[in-house]
Amino acid sequence: MDIRLEKRLSPRRNTIIEATIVFDGGRTRIRCIIRNLSETGAKLEVASVTRIPRTFDLVVDKVRPQACIVIWRSVKELGVQFRDPTIR
Repeated sequence: MDIRLEKRLSPRRNTIIEATIVFDGGRTRIRCIIRNLSETGAKLEVASVTRIPRTFDLVVDKVRPQACIVIWRSVKELGVQFRDPTIR
C-alpha cells in the first residue's frame, strides 16, 4: 500500500477544465486540462511536458492569467503552485 503524506497548503477538488499554458512572451501556447485545483495550485494534464518551462502563465477562458511555478512533473502531468494565489 502506497501512503503519501499530503503536503498541499489547501485541499484540491477534482476538475476537468480546459486551459492554456502560455510562455515565451506569449508566443508559445500549449493546451492543457486542469485535473484538480485548489486556492494555491493545480494538477495539469498535457500531451508532453518536454517543452514546458519551470514558470509560465495559466490561462482559463477570459480570466486573468495565473503565474505558475512547476513543483513536480511526470510524462504528461504537471503539479503547479500559483505564484500569487490571491489573484483570481
